[in-house]
Amino acid sequence: MLQEFKKFALKGNVLDLAIGVIIGGAFGKIVTSLVNDVLMPIIGLLLGGVDFSGLQITIGDAAIKYGAFIQSIVDFIIIAFSIFLFIKAITRFKKKEEEKPAAPPVPSSEEVLLTEIRDILIDKK
Repeated sequence: MLQEFKKFALKGNVLDLAIGVIIGGAFGKIVTSLVNDVLMPIIGLLLGGVDFSGLQITIGDAAIKYGAFIQSIVDFIIIAFSIFLFIKAITRFKKKEEEKPAAPPVPSSEEVLLTEIRDILIDKK
């Protein structure tokens, strides 16, 4: 069982997935900081000093923090758009690599001999 787990854990796909999750978490923190510390204060100023994170409705003892929900939606939109731009850039880069013309195939020895024979026959005319 330990051998099977080791095989599973060290497969390339599992390692790639783990790396993706770690990088995604770090990327999420960067975007969250961008939203909370840069964009939301600007949006708050544009909307007359409104801070979304403080918006809430109190009903009895319960506080419904709809501002936090709005903040989460803005975070999601910015993260999704950032990932979209990142994937688009990678796709464009890959297309440029694929569009590079491949070297013309080297003719086989038979083709080379036939070409030489053809050229000799043309010269004899």
